[in-house]
Amino acid sequence: MFTALQKYAVFNGRARRSEYWLFILLEIILLVAALVIGMVIDRAAGHTADPAHPMGGLGFLLYGLVALGLFLPALGVTIRRLHDTNRSGWWYLIAFIPFGGIVLLVFFCLEGTSGPNKYGADPKMPPAATAETFA
Repeated sequence: MFTALQKYAVFNGRARRSEYWLFILLEIILLVAALVIGMVIDRAAGHTADPAHPMGGLGFLLYGLVALGLFLPALGVTIRRLHDTNRSGWWYLIAFIPFGGIVLLVFFCLEGTSGPNKYGADPKMPPAATAETFA
C-alpha cells in the first residue's frame, strides 16, 4: 500500500496491479479523511455551513494539500502500471479525451506482461539468484 509513496517520483520500472489499486485505496482514504477532518474543525470553530461552499475553508484546504502531496506518487504509480502492461506512460494522456478514462481503467485491470519487457523485469518474478564464487 505504501510502495508508491516510497517510490515518490519514480517514473521508470513496472508496478503490479496490487501496488496500483492499493495506492488508489490509500489515496481515497486519505482524501476523505482530510475532507472530514477539515469539515469537523470548521464546524467546531463555529463556521456555519454555506450552501455555496459546503466543504468549508479548512476542509477544502486540507483536501487540496493532501491531493497536491499525492499527485507525484499517483502519477508515478500510474505510469509504472502502464509500463507493466507494456505501454508507454504517454498513454495516460488518453484520459483527456471522451471515454479515454474507460480505456485506462481496462489497462489498469489487465494483467501485466509476463517476463521482462522494455520497461523492466516482471515485478511478479523474484530476482534471479546469482551464483557467487568463493576463492
